[in-house]
Amino acid sequence: AERFMIEFVSAMRRNEGMEFKASLREADLLMVDDIQFIVGKNSTQEEFLHTVDSLISQGKRVVVAADRPPQALDGVDQRLLSRLSMGLVADIQSAGLELRRDILKHRLATMPHQHVSEEVVEFLARTISRNLRELEGGLNKLLAYAQLTGREISRELAEEQLSDILSACRRRITIDEIQRTVCEYYRLDRNEMSSKRRARAVARPRQVAMYLAKVMTPRSYPEIGRKFGGRDHSTVIHAVKLVEHLRGEDSEMDNDVRMLLRQLES
Repeated sequence: AERFMIEFVSAMRRNEGMEFKASLREADLLMVDDIQFIVGKNSTQEEFLHTVDSLISQGKRVVVAADRPPQALDGVDQRLLSRLSMGLVADIQSAGLELRRDILKHRLATMPHQHVSEEVVEFLARTISRNLRELEGGLNKLLAYAQLTGREISRELAEEQLSDILSACRRRITIDEIQRTVCEYYRLDRNEMSSKRRARAVARPRQVAMYLAKVMTPRSYPEIGRKFGGRDHSTVIHAVKLVEHLRGEDSEMDNDVRMLLRQLES
């Protein structure tokens, strides 16, 4: 929208208004972002209205984006408001986990010389969730640092180099919250998270909860062990590795973990 306004004003000053109009009205598709930028600027709004009308009358397509819905744009010309409201109005939500994961994989596919493991991709996609610019910026920073230093791109390196981004993005999920959610999902008594029972129906959910505690919180293995009835850190390491392995071998386990992650992230 800013570019539209600047080019329109410049064209008027150079007496090239007709050329400016023609360049836009010959387009098959016009996409304008941040339309709120021209709200209140009467001459620019007027020209944009005429451009939209011309394109629509030719059966062309117009896509407009703003930081709020048309009816919430204060100061917009009522004629322009009616045009913006007549089409499909969609609320664009934040990118979900699957989309964030796909964006990272697509970006890496264009750089075959860079190797980033599935674990790191999953970690970045889950942790950097506020916006896509931050996600791509974090990946670029990680790749650049690894290239300059020759270090392997690992989760440890990502946590080290992206600590500022990660700390800002992480929702403070607690181990207590994880245990409660896992017990509700598997219909277990909360006390089973700390009990000594080794029956598979109890041990496997407990291992899943340990895995989630490691993935979703900054707690160390010993700290996690203490929250699960004072278990040794080696028990937690075993649980994390086991669940990681099972997710690759058992679709039901992978589905359970995905469902729990979604519940906790929401």
